[in-house]
Amino acid sequence: MTDLFRLAASALAANRLRSVLSMLGITIGITSVVLLTSIGEGTRRYMVGQFTQFGTNLMAINPGKSKTVGLPGALGGTTHPLTLDDAEALGRVSGVDAWVPVAWGTARVEAGNRGRSVVVYGVTPAVPRVWKWHLRQGSFWPEGDPRQAPPAAVLGPSLKRELFGDEPALGRFVRIGDSRFRVTGIMEPKGRMLGFDLDDTVFIPVARTMRLFNLAELTEIDLLYANAQIASEVKRAATEVLTRRHDDQEDFTITTQDAMLEVFGNVMDIVTLAVGAIGGISLLVGAVGILTMMWIAVGERTEEIGVLRSLGATRRQVLTVFLSEAALLSTLGGFAGLVLGLALCWVLRLLVPGLPVATPPEFVVAALATSLLTGIASGALPARRAASLDPIEALRAE
Repeated sequence: MTDLFRLAASALAANRLRSVLSMLGITIGITSVVLLTSIGEGTRRYMVGQFTQFGTNLMAINPGKSKTVGLPGALGGTTHPLTLDDAEALGRVSGVDAWVPVAWGTARVEAGNRGRSVVVYGVTPAVPRVWKWHLRQGSFWPEGDPRQAPPAAVLGPSLKRELFGDEPALGRFVRIGDSRFRVTGIMEPKGRMLGFDLDDTVFIPVARTMRLFNLAELTEIDLLYANAQIASEVKRAATEVLTRRHDDQEDFTITTQDAMLEVFGNVMDIVTLAVGAIGGISLLVGAVGILTMMWIAVGERTEEIGVLRSLGATRRQVLTVFLSEAALLSTLGGFAGLVLGLALCWVLRLLVPGLPVATPPEFVVAALATSLLTGIASGALPARRAASLDPIEALRAE
C-alpha cells in the first residue's frame, strides 16, 4: 500500500501544474459545500434554539383560520374572538397541564422621571411553567380568576435596570397608561429572539391588558401538554372544544412546536438541496477535469504500462495504480477545499459575530468521503483503458 501511494504521488508530482488545475474543481466544490452547509446548519441550530427555549410541549391557538383565503369575515363569514372563557375551557382539556391566555400591546412604562416604551404582555401566573421563563426575584400575582387579578407587574431585567438602575424594584410602583401597578417580580434574563429583546418587557394581568389597550379578544392562548406522544390527541380535543364553542366553526388556528419545526425543517431541506446542487456542479467540473487528465496520462504513459505488464503486473494491478492516482488527486483537492471552507467559516465568525455558523464533524467526514468517491468514479474509465492495453502493442507503439 505504501509503494502504491508513493507511485501515485510521484506520478502526480511529475505534472504539478496539470494536477493542481485538475483538482481545482474539487477544491471549489468542497469549499462551497462546507461553507454553505455550515451556515445552513448554524442557522438551523439557531432557529431550533429560538423555538424551543420556551419548551417543546407547547401549543399556540390564534384567532382566524390560516388556510382561509382573504380576511376573516370579509366574505360574510364570522370569526369568533378568543376569550378568557375559551381559555378556561381549553384548560380543562384532558392532557393539558397548564394554560396562558395572552394579550399584548406597546405602551410607555414610567417610574419616577424615567420611562420607556416596551411590549406589555397580559398573562396569568402560569407563565413560568408554560413558557419556561422563570423569575429571578419576587413572584407573580396570586392564582385565581384572571378577571379579578390585582394591579401587579413583573418586569423584564432590562426594563428594571432602565427604570430603577441598581436600586431594589420589588414593592415599588410603575405607571402604564393611566394605571399604577405594583412591582411584584423580576424575570430572569431570556436574551433575544429573532432580534427582539425579550428582557425589555413587562407582564401584567391579562384582563387589565385588554382594558388598557381596549382589546375585545385575546391575541393567543398557549397550552402546555404533558408529552409529545399526546400532542395530536390534545390538538384534536382542543379543536373539538373550540369548534363547539364557536357555533361549529373552526375559525382558529392551532400550531404546535413540532409543526413549526417541521415547516422550518422543510425549508432547510430545500436550502440543503440547493447547496448540494451548487456543490455538485463544481464537483462535476472537477470530476471531468480529473477524467481528462487521467485519460491523457494513460496515452502519455503507454510505454510505462507496457513495461509493467511485461514484468508480470496484472490488469488488476494496473487498474489499481491509475485508480489510486485519481483517488489521491481528488482527495487532495477535497482536503484543500475542506481547509479553505473551514478557514472561511472562521473568518465569517470574526467579521459577523452574530452569524450562526456550525460545522459538525460528520460534515468533515462526508466532504472527504465525497471527494474520494468522486476521484474513484472519474478515474474508473481511464484506469480501465490502461488495464486493457496489450503489453506487446503498448511497447511496439512507443
